Amino acid sequence: MITFIVSIVILVLGYFIYGKLIEKNFGIDKNRKTPAYTKEDGVDYIPMKTWRIFMIQFLNIAGLGPIFGAIMGAKFGSASFLWIVFGCIFGGTVHDYLSGMISLRKNGVSLPEIHGEYLGKIPKQIMRIFMVVLMILVGVVFVAGPAGLLANLTPAYLDTMFWIVVIFIYYILATLLPVDKIIGKIYPVFGFCLLFMALGILLSIFIYQPPLPEIWEGLQNKHPQADITPVFPMMFISIACGAISGFHATQSPLMARCMKNEKYGRPVFLGSMITEGIVALIWAFAASYFFFDTDQGKEILGQGENAAIVVDAITKKWLGIIGGVLAILGVIAAPITSGDTAFRSARLIVADFLHFDQKPVLKRLYIAIPLFVVGLLILIYSLIDKNGFEIIWRYFAWANQALAAVTLWAVTLYMFQEKKWYFVPLLPALFMTMVAVTYIVHAFGLTYIISYWIGGVITLISIVLFILYMKKFERSYELF
Repeated sequence: MITFIVSIVILVLGYFIYGKLIEKNFGIDKNRKTPAYTKEDGVDYIPMKTWRIFMIQFLNIAGLGPIFGAIMGAKFGSASFLWIVFGCIFGGTVHDYLSGMISLRKNGVSLPEIHGEYLGKIPKQIMRIFMVVLMILVGVVFVAGPAGLLANLTPAYLDTMFWIVVIFIYYILATLLPVDKIIGKIYPVFGFCLLFMALGILLSIFIYQPPLPEIWEGLQNKHPQADITPVFPMMFISIACGAISGFHATQSPLMARCMKNEKYGRPVFLGSMITEGIVALIWAFAASYFFFDTDQGKEILGQGENAAIVVDAITKKWLGIIGGVLAILGVIAAPITSGDTAFRSARLIVADFLHFDQKPVLKRLYIAIPLFVVGLLILIYSLIDKNGFEIIWRYFAWANQALAAVTLWAVTLYMFQEKKWYFVPLLPALFMTMVAVTYIVHAFGLTYIISYWIGGVITLISIVLFILYMKKFERSYELF
């Protein structure tokens, strides 16, 4: 219990101390007009209340990530707690806040445009394609699960395909309509549900006081397949949203276009990341107890991706009927509310690339229809192929963390050019480069030892390239 309490306190202090430090170093300008006013269009650029933006941003970046990811990461043991706490503070908050604020400063531009400005034209073109595909994959990944669950809860004639169609119709509406019409109204409600469920688990931990693991008991890998599933890099891929996730930076421009003042960047971008870290930590500790100290947990441990079963069991055991209802709401609503903004982000990325004014609904349709057609084709494949969903999820997992590494490099170059503390994003950029490269190389069938070496070499090359860039930039700066 001591480790749990201290971890929560550290995360909270991370917001007030390290978060304030990052904000001060970035240098907010409270008098600068935000794009919500300078580019207001009634569709994507709309001034909104800060508490509403926070709830939307939190649900955008969270979904089921801080629940399912933390639960599966808890299989690795106490090391997962350290990653959530320190990964969130020194990685996630830096990634989310700085990428969000850079977008805010640049009129709410999409993430690939930021990559292009600081990493070059070729990376910009690559990331445009990469991120549109990633957003479609996110939308597809978060359709099948909720549709299947809804089919189980409704009459037989309302089958999975029916609910897939319903969810896609909702996606289309949420993608096309002004951000304050659907997203601005229902997201705060579901966000409160997600937070309320986490609060219920938190209170239950203090009421029932289960024997939670402590850090000093050891950091050994407790995964049931530890011999083929090492902590590095597997745990850092499993726990993404609760610590650091590239997907977050794709969502930030949506809220950067609605923020009234730069001073709200810390509570919105950084605060939502810390909140997500706390939610992930609560579920990780609860899952650790469930996995290793209950008969049911030991029975399902190692049977694959059983996070939904764990959520259902824990909420019903500790929260009763209300917990079961909240679990259903969370498992259904949370992924859907990540999928819709994923498609919306894809629309905005393409619009920025093509310079399409998104105020006319017809131009929104020109972009959205092809995106949904591709999404449906991928979804059909995942339903036909029995391993289709696992393949799509695997691609999403490594692409997500690879995107985090690329975004951190772009942020690092921005901070360097602005003569700010570039080492703040540089350190997590190096770490995530090592994680992503190692995982990708191993995914192609190479051994972990070889993957570690290749990951280390690529990370070293990244450092050399950054040093060369600094020298080149300083020489060109001196000429002026």
